[in-house]
Amino acid sequence: MARRAFLGKILESKGYITQEQLDEALEKQKQSGQRIGEVLAELGYVTDRQVSEALADQFGVELVNPAAREISEIALQSIPKATIKEHLVFPIERGDGILKVAMVDPMNLFALDNLRFATNCDIQWVLCCKEDLENAVHKHYGIDEETVDNMLQEFTESDIVYSGGEAKAEGQEEEEEDAPIIRLVQLIITEALRQRASDIHIEPMENRLRIRYRIDGDCFEVQSPPKRLQGSIISRIKIMADIDIAEKRKPTDGRIKMKVLGRAIDLRVSCLPASHGESVVMRILDKQSVLLGIQDLGFMDDDYAKFQGIIKRPTGLFLVTGPTGSGKTTTLYAALNELNRPDVKIITAENPVEYNLSGINQAEVKEAIGYSFGRILRAMLRQAPNVILVGEIRDTETAEIAVQAALTGHLVFSTLHTNDAPSSLTRLIDMGVAPFLVSSSIQAVMAQRLLRTICKNCKTPTTYTPEELNTVGLKPSDVEGVTLFNGAGCSECRETGYRGRLAIFELMEMNASLRDMAFKKEPIHRMREEAIHTGMKTLQQDGVRKILSGVTTVPEVLAVTAAKD
Repeated sequence: MARRAFLGKILESKGYITQEQLDEALEKQKQSGQRIGEVLAELGYVTDRQVSEALADQFGVELVNPAAREISEIALQSIPKATIKEHLVFPIERGDGILKVAMVDPMNLFALDNLRFATNCDIQWVLCCKEDLENAVHKHYGIDEETVDNMLQEFTESDIVYSGGEAKAEGQEEEEEDAPIIRLVQLIITEALRQRASDIHIEPMENRLRIRYRIDGDCFEVQSPPKRLQGSIISRIKIMADIDIAEKRKPTDGRIKMKVLGRAIDLRVSCLPASHGESVVMRILDKQSVLLGIQDLGFMDDDYAKFQGIIKRPTGLFLVTGPTGSGKTTTLYAALNELNRPDVKIITAENPVEYNLSGINQAEVKEAIGYSFGRILRAMLRQAPNVILVGEIRDTETAEIAVQAALTGHLVFSTLHTNDAPSSLTRLIDMGVAPFLVSSSIQAVMAQRLLRTICKNCKTPTTYTPEELNTVGLKPSDVEGVTLFNGAGCSECRETGYRGRLAIFELMEMNASLRDMAFKKEPIHRMREEAIHTGMKTLQQDGVRKILSGVTTVPEVLAVTAAKD
């Protein structure tokens, strides 16, 4: 019988980790006694899903997502919910004395024996990752007593007693962990993560408290607690974020670190005084979301090859542009992860540091003590880095130092707020950087936007009128023989027809003619025409390619790019 390949070697062969990262994990494993997959996930080198993929290869079994399957009632009734949670297994099919189950841990032989005895069936098993199993439990069994909706029903007038705006649970002697407000806030955060939200908005209205989750870029209102709990909820969040609960007159910021659904997450908290109380936004920073490989960002093959070539260059400035929330940070972190090796020194200057990356030196801007982007950059250059990331170029000083660093043997990544790629050249010149420095330092500029992708669960073929196609520059002849899709709407996607997002890109690689035009300060439209002539695909053209490949729709591309004249 052939010996199974080692899990670490499978992850390395898939390109998820390097040999150095594996060696580090093996050393830690000797001390902790944990499994290698758990160690690598704790170190932040892989996601649970990537470990599950490797386990499926190691054991030669299928990797399934039980949340995306229709499960018969007979199968669901085979295993009690308590057993599912205890053993991390989920029923898939049942028939002819055979029960097929998905399990998280393939080494849990006790669970298989237990199921065989309890169900009187032969057990066939496949693998699934823990997140998909939890989503399947949520979908098929509900969360009974742990849902936010049912939690809210616990709050009757007798539960909470107000005194001076602060909430006190009835019975002060009870443990703090059991306090209803604490559990409610915890559940609001847990439910947001379960629903893949990027932000939680807690907004005081005149007669009610509104809670909304931002999912795939759009806000959805959820069941909200009574207005009378407003002060208690906001105070609890501020305590968790180490914010002064007495300061209600000016904007405040904080950060919460916690473990939710088995994942370590950060929440960046912003409190803004408004007319009916403090408006609170919690930005969910989930490290798993930035452990993407470059190929997972949404690049088409030609742009992917260009991007790979650019980030492997030894020197120069690479700018990523787009509005807030367009995925710039994820793209830059994916590039840094690709370059993160023991022989490469990487330093970042960020405001704030959103994700902690192992093996990278990250410095946080603190304007209050004069620790600005410019000051950090000057200090960085004395640290002899190979690669520098500047979170954002927002003033002349930062721009000039970044350009100088790019011209003196460093590869510099940064972001800028412009509408498209060519505009970045004139933006730097307008900020006061000399045109000859701009033209000689920049290697490439990439504009990007995020658009929603069609839900795979309710994806159906569709057709568009010639007028609709024309809005994105397509003709009926362009789609002959091509099947276009949209989402019909289902429970998986909250009836929107979309689930998940990917980026569209406008990658402008500098060449001699573009450098000459930047040096001569030629108009943006001329540089744009030249970039398109030399191979740049615009944001809309890249969106059209994704329409034709069946991952998104015409209305979605129109929502993030301008209609074609």
